[in-house]
Amino acid sequence: MRKNYYRKLALMVTLLTVLLAFQKYTSRKKEPFPEVRFITNAAMPANLSDFDPNTLDKDQWQKLGFSEKQTATILKYKDIVGGKFTSKEQLKKCYAISEEKFSELASFILLPEIGEKGNSKGFTNSYGKKGIMISGKFNPDQFSANDWLKIGFSEKQAEAIIKYRNYLGGSFISKEKFKECFIISPENYSKLAPYLLLPEKTPENIRNFGKTNTVKSKIQYHPFDPNQLDLEGWKAFGFSEKQAITIISYRDRNLRGSFKSLDDLQKCFVISAEKFHEMKPYIRLQEKQQEKTDFSKTDLNTITFKQLIEFGLDERSAGSIIGFRKKLGGFMNKQQILSTYNIDQDLVQKLISIAPLNTSGCSSVFISRST
Repeated sequence: MRKNYYRKLALMVTLLTVLLAFQKYTSRKKEPFPEVRFITNAAMPANLSDFDPNTLDKDQWQKLGFSEKQTATILKYKDIVGGKFTSKEQLKKCYAISEEKFSELASFILLPEIGEKGNSKGFTNSYGKKGIMISGKFNPDQFSANDWLKIGFSEKQAEAIIKYRNYLGGSFISKEKFKECFIISPENYSKLAPYLLLPEKTPENIRNFGKTNTVKSKIQYHPFDPNQLDLEGWKAFGFSEKQAITIISYRDRNLRGSFKSLDDLQKCFVISAEKFHEMKPYIRLQEKQQEKTDFSKTDLNTITFKQLIEFGLDERSAGSIIGFRKKLGGFMNKQQILSTYNIDQDLVQKLISIAPLNTSGCSSVFISRST
């Protein structure tokens, strides 16, 4: 009897030990599964202009801030949808483009909001019902917005056609290119085609040009310094007015007035790799012989922001000095300069020991920095 009791007790202890061991094994902390995050590339060019996503190559997509993998996905998606994006709605469906990124780019994309079958508040093909009236043969390159209105297009549609022509560099080039204008429905194109004074096909030498390229024969390149080119100068090289403004803005704002190297120019978003290589043999960057400021002759009441930077002050210090001087109506004594906030005291002390101070043009305003 006692034997059976001990056997049962031993069996229970064994079972309990096994259960405890099993529980300990199964309750081990599992390794957490890494959280999946979709990272949006924030490297957005400061100066975007209108673009047709169908003309962008790998480099140009990357200039928009996409990674190499994202770019490959976008180009693959383009092939899947038939080699051409037909609407913003279709482009938005590409999973490599996040909603945030798409919203940043949407207003610059030269595509209709939705495909032909959809309804949109933007441009639609409903104008086909209105009908267009054509009196005779014409060259669409010479048509103004008013001319397009006269033959039956709406004001917005006329503006879009002109915008598309400018995007091509000022010429539709061929009927083939004209037909690609998304605002012109197949029905209206078939009505217009017999009257267009344009060649049927796009010449091979310009067929694959990106948006900054125009007919080569129309562009007469010559040696040039990109730091000297104005709006008309850039337009003469085949850029649209908007693109030319972007290049100048990039040079003057982002680069503080000048391209320092060919690389600076190549980084400008509106200049495609192909266009850059086309211009490269003619680019002449002349190094500016900057005259060094003689600070022993530079009045502290007229010294400029640039000169303060040249002396060695950082932008914050230079800005503080210029701002405080303006507030005072001019420095009355050198000690006032030293009382400016956010400055490098040692460097400013060195400056005021060298530079003179002319107080003849100062107002009588005095502000104590201790208040």
